[in-house]
Amino acid sequence: MKIRFAISPSGAAVALDRFVDFVTDADALGFDGVWLSDLPVGSTVDPVVGLSFAAAATTRIRLGANVVPLGRNPLLLAKSLAQVDQLSAGRLLLSFVVGLDQAGERQALGTAGMHRGRVLEQALVLLRAWWAGETVDGEVGTDVVGRRLGGLASPSLPYQRPLEVWFGGRSPEALDRVGRVADGWLGAAVTPAEAARAVPAIAAAAEAAGRRMDPEHFGLSVPYAAAWPDAEVVASLRRRRPDVDPTELVAVGPDGLRTLVSRYVAAGVSKFVVRPAHAGDDGRAALGALADVVLPLQT
Repeated sequence: MKIRFAISPSGAAVALDRFVDFVTDADALGFDGVWLSDLPVGSTVDPVVGLSFAAAATTRIRLGANVVPLGRNPLLLAKSLAQVDQLSAGRLLLSFVVGLDQAGERQALGTAGMHRGRVLEQALVLLRAWWAGETVDGEVGTDVVGRRLGGLASPSLPYQRPLEVWFGGRSPEALDRVGRVADGWLGAAVTPAEAARAVPAIAAAAEAAGRRMDPEHFGLSVPYAAAWPDAEVVASLRRRRPDVDPTELVAVGPDGLRTLVSRYVAAGVSKFVVRPAHAGDDGRAALGALADVVLPLQT
């Protein structure tokens, strides 16, 4: 199993005027990838915009994006992502998520009252067709918000053929969706015990759908704090998972991170996106200290 570590900006997001330094620092330190998350109603850098910039600033590091396709025009999204993949010579990694359901998010995306998982699946069907060079036609060409996309040819082809898309989520329905249609799983806010149940559940769903999930395609986003995180970080974790002790979700200190990673690896997870929990913990010195902890664990 190939264990790999990517880095994501801190919970407060890297300042835009330091974004290029964050990306080039991560590249120079040897992280496998840099990941950006899509918060449609937040101030964080849009992952498509940010990774376009990162593609020009680097030549080695892989460029990961948690994208919320809901609310985006699927034709234009297919074109943008294919071109980022071309500009980066095939370094793009993708995970599609339904969002964090922040206040006003569903209204802003035009998905209020919709089943977001189904919207996610339909978007993937359309994007895969265009990335394969096909013309979308027939019933599949009308998306859930009524855009008529049938008869439109592929606007751009990606460098990678195929360009894989992983899904997030942790509910039984979300895990089943990963197994049925996605290329991998990138979960978040999942305990080691939950990961140990999720991995075989996804594999079983894939088998039931006549597919096989690559055992290398299970990953997790892991928050990390050099010291026990402050009250605001803990409160954020409790809001997202009120049913779970935060100590099961956040790695504290180098030994805590090594221990948590080892528990996830035992559960079948091998790809990690480490996200510093505190603002300012994604500076060069902090990233260097984190690299000293996790990069020796890569295989």
